[in-house]
Amino acid sequence: MIENRPLLTFVTHLILVIGVVIVALPIWITFVGATHDPIRMLQKPIPMWPGTHLWENFTTAFFGAGPSGNGAPVWRMMLNSMVMALTIAFGKIAISIISAFAIVYFKFPFRMGFFWMIFITLMLPVEVRILPTFEVVADLGMLNSYAGLTIPLIASATATFMFRQVFLTIPDEMLESARIDGAGPMRFFWDILLPLSRTNIAAMFVILFIYGWNQYLWPLLITTDSDMTTIVMSIKQMLESAEQTPEWNIIMMTALLAMIPPIFVVIAMQKLFVQGLTETDK
Repeated sequence: MIENRPLLTFVTHLILVIGVVIVALPIWITFVGATHDPIRMLQKPIPMWPGTHLWENFTTAFFGAGPSGNGAPVWRMMLNSMVMALTIAFGKIAISIISAFAIVYFKFPFRMGFFWMIFITLMLPVEVRILPTFEVVADLGMLNSYAGLTIPLIASATATFMFRQVFLTIPDEMLESARIDGAGPMRFFWDILLPLSRTNIAAMFVILFIYGWNQYLWPLLITTDSDMTTIVMSIKQMLESAEQTPEWNIIMMTALLAMIPPIFVVIAMQKLFVQGLTETDK
């Protein structure tokens, strides 16, 4: 029997409301800032209610063709970020799931040794090996290219470990049944393993997409061409424009546009994401 405690229920809901306010307040301020003109954004106190310049600021930021004519072409930066995030997400999942499949279902010498070599790379993120990685990318002529943005970040020990754990939960009887039916390794992989891993793939996609979308240091290091700038880089560059007063309304609009794709991915795949993180029985 569940005891009804009004005071505890009130305190619980109060904490939840406070948490939502703390998280949502910066997003609300960003939206409000994206609806005002630059003069109002330089006045005190900062506005807390929307203005009437939302479409003007959107046009200026997204197309770079607003009334002032000096806005940033955010559509190009969002395209670069989208290509980078999708390539990293799909590339990491593809490589990791095939690696896990080989480690779990194929018997070859030093199998676990190779797995632990992959797992140890968790201690060597890009920030640690950034100089040698940059030198390799530069020697291969991949600066200012999508290949340079994505290939050095495309391997994932975390995803390999997760898919390995998922495959270990699949009963051996399924593999034996597939062999009896005449299915080869790739047929077993495509027809059995991938459908059973659907929710885990979705959860991993959400995590890796956001990881790729939010990359800042690596794109900043290997891109000098403005056509290859990502949207996260652009926000920082807008804040550091030399000898210019920051156009806070355009910066806020750019930040607001940068939030949309990750939020859309999370909302669209929320159900599969939660199932992929919580399901343990196959």
